[in-house]
Amino acid sequence: MLMPKRVKHRKQFRGSMAGKATRGNKITYGEYGIIATEPCWIKSNQIEAARVAMTRHIKRGGKVWIKIFPDKPVTHKPLGVRMGKGKGALEYWVAVVKPGRVLFEISGVPEEVAREALRLATHKLPCKCKIVSRADLEGGESNEN
Repeated sequence: MLMPKRVKHRKQFRGSMAGKATRGNKITYGEYGIIATEPCWIKSNQIEAARVAMTRHIKRGGKVWIKIFPDKPVTHKPLGVRMGKGKGALEYWVAVVKPGRVLFEISGVPEEVAREALRLATHKLPCKCKIVSRADLEGGESNEN
């Protein structure tokens, strides 16, 4: 599973997921991608499950890019422990995802195969997602300018 090699601070505040993604909202490497349509925390094991689902469907053909990394530690206190006595122990790592963020990209396979692989991956993720192509995103931006 993905996790940082080392971090500056062992424990973090929860933070805020307000607003839309301003970075990582374009398809840069592949031809098709998954875009988050709502804010969420995606655990490292969910990212891995989505990756495995995609690579199994494309039978190790083509290429898959993971555009998010779980760098936020989430802590939990054990069950049945009273309040106080400090913050809990580190439980898992999450990637903070805002709406519009590209999560995965895929290329090197036909469109039907790519869309089906991405559809299987979206079922492994905790937030609503949309499958888009590079042409969809670029087409929407060129009309505005």
